[in-house]
Order: sequence, then structure tokens, then C-alpha cells
Amino acid sequence: MKLVILGRDGVINRRPASGITSPDDWQPLPGSLEAIARLNQAGYTVMVASNQPGIAQGLYDVETLHAVHEKLARQLAQVGGRVDGIVFCPHGPDEGCDCRKPRPGLYREIAARLNTPLRAVPVIGDSRCDLEAAAAVGARPVLVRTGEGAASIAAGGLPGHTLIVDDLAAAVDALLAEESA
Repeated sequence: MKLVILGRDGVINRRPASGITSPDDWQPLPGSLEAIARLNQAGYTVMVASNQPGIAQGLYDVETLHAVHEKLARQLAQVGGRVDGIVFCPHGPDEGCDCRKPRPGLYREIAARLNTPLRAVPVIGDSRCDLEAAAAVGARPVLVRTGEGAASIAAGGLPGHTLIVDDLAAAVDALLAEESA
């Protein structure tokens, strides 16, 4: 199985300072939906893993989160793409759960759900916590400069074998180029 795991905010869509608390707040980054469609056309299973602390903070509920993801699905369908599954952590940063990145619980959930190991699976994120969780399960960390990516690069401490690219479209270009080489 060809699998790729994406972060949501800052990778697929803009990451507003106030967070995404309704479908109206969700706006795709330029080229991101088309990049996902290209992954689909190349035979990839596309999963999304996202921390959603706003649920624990009472900023929105699970139904609103599902409405945001329905908007994502509708817009992806318009360009011939799809996401095969979305996992999320509804906990706040101080709850000590295993699913909140940088802990690897969300990625382990994907591995269990798909019954596949994550060794060398590309995980594309915009923050160090995405990449640390990826490294913890043996996945391949890929950092985009969009979202919090530039700040993550400046802060340092990224896993040593992190691929750094401009955005999701560039990450997909790199993956597909490796595949055809």
C-alpha cells in the first residue's frame, strides 16, 4: 500500500491565528487540493492526522469539526481528489493523552486501522510536533514551509532526516519524482 499522512492546518489549509472554529474559517492553501488529487491519481491512500484542542477548550464541538471535514471533502471532490480517512486528537495540551502530537498515538491509530506498518511512510506536516511523532513510528518526516513550517525551521530541533519543501504541492512533486526514478 502506498500511504501518505498529512497534517491539516498549515499543510492543506490556512492556519488562522484564531483557529478554525467553523467551516467558514476553513480555506485551502493554493495548490493543496490539487496536490492531494495527484496523490490519489498515483495510487496513494491519503490520511490526515490533526490535533484539535479547540474541542477540549469548548471553541467548537465534534459536529462542527465534521462539518469542516465535509467542506474539505466537497472541495477535494471538485478537483478529483479525496482523503481516505481523518484521525484527530480532541484533547488539550495538558491532558496527557497519547494521541496528541508530538506523541505518536494518531499515527499508530492509522497503522492499526489500515493494518500496515508506517516505516518510511511520508508524513507531511508544518510543525516539529508532526515530525517528532512521525520519527517515533519510523515514518519519514517531511516539513512544509507553509503554516508554522518557517517558524519550525527557525526554531530547529527537527529530526535529522527531515525533507523540507515549500508546500504540499512541492512535497507531492518530490514523492512522485522519487517513485518514478
